[in-house]
Amino acid sequence: MSQSVVNTEKADLPPQRGGLPGERRGLQGHPWLTLLTVAVGVMMVALDGTVVAIANPVIQTDLGASPADIQWVTSGYLLALAVFLITAGKIGDRFGHKATFLVGATGFAATSAAIGFATNIQTVIAFRVLQGLFGALLQPAALGLLRGAFPAEKLNMAIGIWAGVIGASTAAGPIVGGLLVEHVSWQSVFFINVPVGLAALLLGLWILRDVRAENAVKSFDVPGIVLLSLAMFALVWGIIKAPTWGWGDSATLLFLGGAILAMVLFALWQTRAKEPLIPLGLFRSVPLSAGTLLMILMAFAFFGAIFFVTFYLQNVHGMTPVQAGVHLLPMTGMMIVGAPAAGAAIGKIGPRIPIVTGMLLTTVAMYGMSTLDTGSGTGVMSLWFVLMGLGISPVMVGATEVIVGNAPMELSGVAGGLQQSAMQVGGSLGTAVLGAVMASKVSSALPGNWSRAGLPPVEGAQGEQLKQAAQLGIAPPAPQGTPEQAVHAMADAVHSSFVSGMSMAFAVAAVVAFAAALLGLLTKRGANDAGPAVHV
Repeated sequence: MSQSVVNTEKADLPPQRGGLPGERRGLQGHPWLTLLTVAVGVMMVALDGTVVAIANPVIQTDLGASPADIQWVTSGYLLALAVFLITAGKIGDRFGHKATFLVGATGFAATSAAIGFATNIQTVIAFRVLQGLFGALLQPAALGLLRGAFPAEKLNMAIGIWAGVIGASTAAGPIVGGLLVEHVSWQSVFFINVPVGLAALLLGLWILRDVRAENAVKSFDVPGIVLLSLAMFALVWGIIKAPTWGWGDSATLLFLGGAILAMVLFALWQTRAKEPLIPLGLFRSVPLSAGTLLMILMAFAFFGAIFFVTFYLQNVHGMTPVQAGVHLLPMTGMMIVGAPAAGAAIGKIGPRIPIVTGMLLTTVAMYGMSTLDTGSGTGVMSLWFVLMGLGISPVMVGATEVIVGNAPMELSGVAGGLQQSAMQVGGSLGTAVLGAVMASKVSSALPGNWSRAGLPPVEGAQGEQLKQAAQLGIAPPAPQGTPEQAVHAMADAVHSSFVSGMSMAFAVAAVVAFAAALLGLLTKRGANDAGPAVHV
């Protein structure tokens, strides 16, 4: 790879990140093939986020895992991902996004294979943490490569397609996971990543062209990395455990308070570090700061609320995981179609109008889903799913463009990590907070619904188990010989309580989505889209 410098601002042709078209070696650096390559890698990570959730119950049974162990299968992965994302972006800025992407794809596939061959839960957890670290390398690098391959006028379309791939992969997880677990094995959920990772590696070696900013930092801010990692770990872990410990518990407050302290120390250090991990001047950009907060609020509302939909479909309506995934296809389809369309619209009119419109549509969809009941049909559910997909698409694309586009080229990896971290924190916070809201509502509604159904009160340990099951929409098993009418009454009481809690959670999510719509008024097109000189 040559080390010549191409100044895209002085070139006779329109700015082309990653070098001028005439300088390509074969297909290397081709924008749309670059998009295809990074989409394959990111698809693997996005799919893994939801496909493993379907496999967890079978993993628990097969390996004899405790509930705490099986929670770590998910929590360990999310923690590693959230803690390492910004540092991974810095690695891409320093060593090149191509090399970072290839290492991430290879490592993700290798750790997936190791999980498939694991014979105990401890091995599964250990490799899930490593899998999260490699996944963190992949995602910011993908954004850095896109920014380096596409000219400014086409970048929004590329990000739109990229976001559509993430949305489609995330929503397809329950279908793919359900099919694999039901017809093959839980190990196949992980083995499927091996050929996908191999494809990403081979395409990457052939297609990707490295892009590095001329003035990228040459050293690492080790104290900054340590402080930020501690802050992210304490924040995400505190959020994950809060529903179990209680929001007022001393352990929860210790972790959340520790996160705040570590973040303050990190900010102070960044003002003194010679080459800071995240130059705080980055946040002088109002659009970038607004885009980051917008991503947090969007993920809070979307991932937090949608978490309950799968329980609603499976436990209240009695669907299989595959059937539930099929019912989510209207939302998936709209994200696949809507994300590229949003990218094209943002390229013409800027991100502000699409973002605000998208969050308003999301607000309406959240409110509509708060009106669902135990007897809601497929038609009305599909209507709200369609609106959800149409609303989220321009926000994911627009907020990403605002964050990455308003950052200097030499910080494009850090900006990509910031975008992904905002999504991870927002999703974790939304799931925890809305889960607490729902649990409180279900606990208060269940006794009344149980009594009105003419059922005898359930107290003590059995009563607590009943409440916990109701928070997931699971009707308690009826003792042998229980009249069928009583069985239906118990199920109706539990399902009605669950739906009341879900309605409250969606109502809160609607308020958060509306706040995000107002925040969208502060966004604007990236100020640094053209980018400075780059090494190719």
